[in-house]
Amino acid sequence: MAFPPRFLDELRHRISLAEIVGRRVKLVRRGREFTGLCPFHNEKTPSFSVVEEKGFYHCFGCGAHGDVIGFVMQTENLAFPEAVEQLARRAGLDVPKATPEERQRAERAATLQGAMEAAGAFFEAQLRAPEARAAREYLSGRGLDEAAIKRFRLGYAPDGRDALKRALAGTFPEPLLIEAGLIHQSDDGRAPFDYFRNRVMFPIGDRGGRIIAFGGRVIGEGQPKYLNSPETPLFAKGRTLYGWAAARAAAARDNSAIVAEGYMDVIALQRAGFGTAVAPLGTALTESQIEELWRLAPEPILCFDGDAAGQRAAARALDRALPLLKPGHSLRFAVLPAGDDPDTLIRRQGAAAMRTVLDAATPLAEMLWMIEKSAGPLHTPERRAALRARLRERVRRIAERSVQQEYIKYFAERLSPPVDTRRNLPRSGRGPGGWRIAPTRRDRPRRPFLGAADWLGQEPIRAPDPENQLPALGEILLAYVLNHPFLLAEAAEEFAQINFADAGKLDSLSRKILELHHRNPALDAETLKGHLSRDGFGPTLERILSPRVLEFARFARVGADVESVRSGWVDIKRRYEQQCLLTQIAEAERSLAVDTNEETLARLRHLQEMLHASQAKDDELNGDLA
Repeated sequence: MAFPPRFLDELRHRISLAEIVGRRVKLVRRGREFTGLCPFHNEKTPSFSVVEEKGFYHCFGCGAHGDVIGFVMQTENLAFPEAVEQLARRAGLDVPKATPEERQRAERAATLQGAMEAAGAFFEAQLRAPEARAAREYLSGRGLDEAAIKRFRLGYAPDGRDALKRALAGTFPEPLLIEAGLIHQSDDGRAPFDYFRNRVMFPIGDRGGRIIAFGGRVIGEGQPKYLNSPETPLFAKGRTLYGWAAARAAAARDNSAIVAEGYMDVIALQRAGFGTAVAPLGTALTESQIEELWRLAPEPILCFDGDAAGQRAAARALDRALPLLKPGHSLRFAVLPAGDDPDTLIRRQGAAAMRTVLDAATPLAEMLWMIEKSAGPLHTPERRAALRARLRERVRRIAERSVQQEYIKYFAERLSPPVDTRRNLPRSGRGPGGWRIAPTRRDRPRRPFLGAADWLGQEPIRAPDPENQLPALGEILLAYVLNHPFLLAEAAEEFAQINFADAGKLDSLSRKILELHHRNPALDAETLKGHLSRDGFGPTLERILSPRVLEFARFARVGADVESVRSGWVDIKRRYEQQCLLTQIAEAERSLAVDTNEETLARLRHLQEMLHASQAKDDELNGDLA
């Protein structure tokens, strides 16, 4: 439900943020603030600040920021309503009444919840009945003792057509049991019958551990081998994870998450000490489930079976995760021995063997490289080109701009040809057939990675001589204008807004260029440069128009076609603006470290929003990836 703003303000006013944070973080008062080690990332020097009078916390190390409700949500893995209700109880506030429609839905859900709990108790009792002997033998054969059966509330659905329906009939009406997915309406006109029959029952809980569905494993022959409850008002299969409540509790102590394939895998992992183990419910991991996993840990480990089906499931999960990736949030993949799943591995070799597998988990980027590279050897240009195309198509699906750029750099470096390591060639000269012989790696440093151009199929830009410095983006911008002054006629106002403040006369030069343009908008490149040289800018022009700069700006060179000049200038200008924003963001963060105040924090957020908007408009790379 939606909470009234006044109620939330009163809640924040009544609850001491420092007291709530202080239950998890050792805080030291410094003036009007409290400081301590950030609970959201590992650090040795305190960078976490609590501003009690303003009601917010901020970490200058990882950027975590929020109020008391947000802190409880993050540290206790609670949804917003759950955090509000917990804090309201602590503050002695009554949670506002819901609307009649909300109350009706809540009452209906409570009634359904009661039916599910009653069914769970029935299945647990039936596991001890004489006719459940085969079910008990199955569980015993899987290594489960009585304590484990009780802990995970395992049960048995009798083989009769209506055993559960008859057991619950006196308390819950038949239409409600159908709505709860416990009995099924017959298609042939006969009376509704039990949805689960002759199966070992695994209760599926919500975030709080309340039963919302069941999974049933058939005893003996029969199909399907595993059967889940149908979708109900309580249960959405694509948003639920088996073992979620126990994993959430364990995640408060252990910042990790493990994803297995089935119920028995989760049970085996949790019993072996891997408390954050969960499993999807018989389908590929969904976007909602991935977001839920990130509430447990930033890089959950997917631990699927070592057979071909398990590897296909891992590949599907990777593909589903790509559009969702964001800074600091990804997936890792644990490769199990062939023929093993977590349950069998733990029973055969113990928890230590499982820990070894988890510690060797492969990052998502590396897994993607391995999957695409497995298509075959890369010893022909055509195969390398095919691999490049497949990777480009995959990376194009990453929505977060900064993560996409990092993936481009990663794969570009993996696809780069090896550096020449021949030792017996001369330092320079010509080889057979007139080919230029490059210096060996011993004689020169490795060419720096200058962006994604090579990998995206653009014409590569030569690296400068090692002794020369890389040019500044401001110099490249001015090189465009000096060699192509028609840009001023099209974007003089944009050029005037660029701040070239520096110690190399770039700002003075830009103002002089604008002055000359206003006097004579028809100035060509040579006339413009002649005026500037006579006004004392000769050395600056020589620096800007040197090969050192133009090697990095081929479209700024004389003779480049007009459209390439326009697109190149726009791209460089946007990159320069982003660079300036990053500098301002760093300055704002340093200011916040000295004096935490809302004004500077608001400025920081504004700058970050501007940077994000600028990056979103940077469509050159998106065009190359399309």
